[in-house]
Amino acid sequence: MRFTGRVQGVGFRMTARAVAQSLKLSGWVRNEPDGSVLMEVQGPPNTIEQCLGRIQRETFGHVDDRQELTQDVDDSETGFEIRH
Repeated sequence: MRFTGRVQGVGFRMTARAVAQSLKLSGWVRNEPDGSVLMEVQGPPNTIEQCLGRIQRETFGHVDDRQELTQDVDDSETGFEIRH
């Protein structure tokens, strides 16, 4: 997913990681040069929706838009990390 708005410099990635880890989801999150945040998350669909709701409530950023992108699942991923 790509998040746009005021999502860099506000703890968005740290919040995303903490929430995803608490829900036992796998994936990663990183800042993009254009000011957006890109996140790849894997797990049960209802748990992913719960994660996204919590991120938006708990972050100090203001998400203007969330664009869902699809890609193949990477079954080798374990845990959730912040990428640079």
